[in-house]
Amino acid sequence: MASTYPSCHFCCSSSSSSSPILTNSSFTTRLTSLSFSRSNSILTTTFNANSSLTRIHAKFEKFQGAPPQDGLEETTTPSSFQAVQEGEEEEEDDSCLPSDLEGAVRQSGEASSLFVSSGGMRAIVELLIPQLQFLDDEGAQAELWELSRIFLDTLIEKTGCQKVKAIFPDAGASALLKYKWKDAAFGFSSLSDRKPVESEDEIMVMVVPDYQMLGYVEKIASQLSDDPPRPLIMWNPRLISEDVGVGFNVRKLRRYFLSTFTTVYSMRPLPSGAVFRCYPGLWKVFYDDKDRPNRYLLAQELVRRPDAEELELIFGNVEENSEGPSFFDKAAGIFSSLNRFMRAISK
Repeated sequence: MASTYPSCHFCCSSSSSSSPILTNSSFTTRLTSLSFSRSNSILTTTFNANSSLTRIHAKFEKFQGAPPQDGLEETTTPSSFQAVQEGEEEEEDDSCLPSDLEGAVRQSGEASSLFVSSGGMRAIVELLIPQLQFLDDEGAQAELWELSRIFLDTLIEKTGCQKVKAIFPDAGASALLKYKWKDAAFGFSSLSDRKPVESEDEIMVMVVPDYQMLGYVEKIASQLSDDPPRPLIMWNPRLISEDVGVGFNVRKLRRYFLSTFTTVYSMRPLPSGAVFRCYPGLWKVFYDDKDRPNRYLLAQELVRRPDAEELELIFGNVEENSEGPSFFDKAAGIFSSLNRFMRAISK
């Protein structure tokens, strides 16, 4: 039977390489009070998960877990309104950064749409936020799926394509979400399905693919490269696990497989700043604005992802005339900060 959905077509071109930083093999990732933003206000996003409303406070900062001040969300002072007006007149260094977690996910969907529409075939979206990487409390998957749906809906809206297939890590998750999201405009399958991709599918999105399913991931990617080639987007992949180290297999994976993907969206908070990329823009390294809390200044733009040595050099240049601990001294203490944050949000 012929499909009644409108069709969308893409031209093929070779995608540029960008090796992603992928960590943690756990799918169970708890989204609770998250910190990241460029403003002084705390923006709230509401998701409907497991028949309950889960409020996610997102503020892009140092993940200290400080509770919001009473009335902060409802109150707008004249001075803050004036600051907004001034910000509209002159673009800030950190104006490209999203104001909350939902905004980041939508922004990643828009970047993926631009990449696919320009002929890109293999893309990676990564939100390297500690809370999304290391939390593994029970029930967290449901909230992660809600974020993935925001991405999928944004991708469909921006591309105009109704033949998007979401490929989930396992058959159980795929079946559950297909039952829950009866109004979804995309198809459902899992990495372990006998035939996860159909001939009519035009854009494939792997949602949180895990390193344990790497064989299936590579097989599907190879199939999508055949004539006609079709776009593949990996959303928050976890194909490199700390449990398996960085031996020959990981180096081989990076060199021969991950290097064929373009990182179209990346957000990585650092102890004293952030690394950010939103296609088609360059990679940007930000550092904290000491004069304005929760704001960032642009340190440098690069054509590729900065490695550890480049980050040390960039932050070293920023801090050479300032007093206080170096970037890597601060990095050594980030895990204790995260532990404090985890205890705070679990109360």
